[in-house]
Amino acid sequence: MPNPETVRPTDPYDAVLLVSFGGPERPEDVVPFLENVTRGRGIPRERLEVVGEHYYLFGGRSPINDQNRALIAALSADLEAHGIDLPIYWGNRNWDPYLDDVVAQMARDGVRRAACLVTSAYSSWSSCRQYRDNLEAAVAAVPDGLVAPRLDKIRAYYHHPGFVQASVDGVLDALADLPAEVRDDARLVFVTHSIPTAMNDESGPDGGAYLAQHLDVVGVVADAVQEATGVAHERELVFCSRSGSPRTPWLEPDVNDRLAELADEQERTGRRQAVIMVPVGFVSDHMEVAFDLDTEAMATAERLGLTARRSASASTHPAFVAALRELVLERAAAERGEPVERPALGSLPPVADRCPTGCCLPRREQGSANALQQ
Repeated sequence: MPNPETVRPTDPYDAVLLVSFGGPERPEDVVPFLENVTRGRGIPRERLEVVGEHYYLFGGRSPINDQNRALIAALSADLEAHGIDLPIYWGNRNWDPYLDDVVAQMARDGVRRAACLVTSAYSSWSSCRQYRDNLEAAVAAVPDGLVAPRLDKIRAYYHHPGFVQASVDGVLDALADLPAEVRDDARLVFVTHSIPTAMNDESGPDGGAYLAQHLDVVGVVADAVQEATGVAHERELVFCSRSGSPRTPWLEPDVNDRLAELADEQERTGRRQAVIMVPVGFVSDHMEVAFDLDTEAMATAERLGLTARRSASASTHPAFVAALRELVLERAAAERGEPVERPALGSLPPVADRCPTGCCLPRREQGSANALQQ
């Protein structure tokens, strides 16, 4: 038995690995990046160049890499402030720093086991299982002669109190920015990445987890906002960033379509409609938020005469950063065989540390829910 005095709260981990999607850093990276994302799907280069226009609006640079750098800096500071000495590595699925290269470097550095934080909070094939598969592939690709580290993916954290608090604070700030005369009647329009309905049907161990998790956390956030303001705002969940064949059913409604319906309601009733778009499905303000919400959906709202604001994502909110630390320590304690509490708000239980074999199965017809933007 190990001496309790020698057991660190982070044992058995000697590193943290942040795992993300990746994104282009300059205009000449855009099409090669999109080719990485869509490899094997037969999408013509001409289509990729059209999609690339979204990135060129932002100088050919996705926001996601800079946001990951900021998150690493914030988490490093938080760990240091709590006396935790763990190096943080960062690897991407589709762009530099590539996950395979980073895991090989971890092996060279002597890392034996790492807790892996993914920049996606929910359960589905594209937001969870695919990352798990990426981690397994990166371990398998470690060059001969090196000892590959063991990589443990941290559980989905969409209803962790720290992630929820960051969302609540973002909504409260956005409400405060609205004109007083429309603030109390503002509708909370929660937005997440659409996925094919078949992918949702296979998400989680019993199916339907992706949608169920979002609907549950929408209620949690909206109820917390009501408690803080004393106002019961109408709330709903909508979707953005659909890609793939129009013949494949995806989760709906699209945020722009829903804004159009709300504008029609405003015209019928004569009541001025205000909307807070809440990016509850996104950890940071990457391309789905910067283009689909801040650019496209905001333009739709302005054209339709809707008063709209967009609340902040979790990003580097102190409560979210602290939650990531807590998730690492929670998993470390569990791996040591100690009893642990798994904080989770709402009606759904915490997601298991280890996904069941049949959880979030891939389906060929699902396409790629996050194929063309990050």
